[in-house]
Amino acid sequence: MAFEPSVAVLDACILYPFHLRNIIVQAAVDRLVEARWTDAIHDEWIRNLTTDAPAIPIERLQVTRQLMDDALPMATVDGYEEHIPEVTLPDPNDRHVVAAAIAAKASLILTWNLRHFPENELKRFDLRKLTPDAFLCGLFDTVPDLVIGSLANARRNLSKT
Repeated sequence: MAFEPSVAVLDACILYPFHLRNIIVQAAVDRLVEARWTDAIHDEWIRNLTTDAPAIPIERLQVTRQLMDDALPMATVDGYEEHIPEVTLPDPNDRHVVAAAIAAKASLILTWNLRHFPENELKRFDLRKLTPDAFLCGLFDTVPDLVIGSLANARRNLSKT
């Protein structure tokens, strides 16, 4: 049976840390996952990172955002806003993530904030939530050689040339 990548919306907390962003985006480039995000998700991780690490120029983060969008032109989800009122979450500010998953016909939301996305609400939309660790471990269990190759590619992204 051929490997079929999951469609996953990446919560802003997944894109915030550099190394995790590098690994997950590279996994998407290597077709281990079909990553999805929105402009609002981009805005959130960039806003939080510039607040927490003001030494990082916002221009550098905007370049990173553009590189991500260029590498994965199908990743940006549009038209999700109409689904926001359908979603009930503990923090209403997270509804856009589930709405993006609905619009993208995703099966997963990758997040560290598992409590923000109650399972009973996600089930209404045939969604699951996973931490990036659980997701990557599951991928490794399924296609170890592909994951090792993708991690090697992510490592090569770190070299300055």
